Amino acid sequence: MNLFGKSAAPSQAPVGGDNVFLSRIDEVVNWGRKNSLWPMTFGLACCAIEMMATGASNYDLERFGCGVFRATPRQSDFMIVAGTVTLKMATRLKRLYDQMPDPRWVISMGSCATKGGPYWKDGYHVLKGVDRVVPVDVYVPGCPPRPEALIDGLIKLQNKVAVARPTAGDHQGGSGKRGRQVGEPNEKLGVDEAFPENNKTA
Repeated sequence: MNLFGKSAAPSQAPVGGDNVFLSRIDEVVNWGRKNSLWPMTFGLACCAIEMMATGASNYDLERFGCGVFRATPRQSDFMIVAGTVTLKMATRLKRLYDQMPDPRWVISMGSCATKGGPYWKDGYHVLKGVDRVVPVDVYVPGCPPRPEALIDGLIKLQNKVAVARPTAGDHQGGSGKRGRQVGEPNEKLGVDEAFPENNKTA
């Protein structure tokens, strides 16, 4: 009986018909993860304007399941570092990254976040790449990158999530080192003092 007091019609699907779905656990988990990536709001400079435009109605990140920008790291799946990272902000960025639940990913958006941008040579206060303090999965070049470039980087991140093997312990999407100089000493004064765990002694 249904809500209207009428008998429900029996299912017409034959037993053993075409209603069986076979897949691997890894593929099901990765499908759910890559289509529901929630980014953390971390706009620092002019690249953040392009990030906001990407989430607006003209480009609509919700088509990729990534339109829910969160203001807390505990509800975020990945971080978009959009803008110039100073040495003072680097410690805050690392703290927010550590508060994100695993698995977590990072997109470095723009030349400032990737390598220091126009401040690379003479900017004593600017971090020469966010990958000095957190592991980066996707680099989006540009100064600033257009929304199409950020969407392309997001699709590349989804492709990386899709090849992960959660049942084998690989939740990030590929083994090996993430980023260029993760955990290595930094030539910029102040970073190694802020992150003493980066200094490796024999």
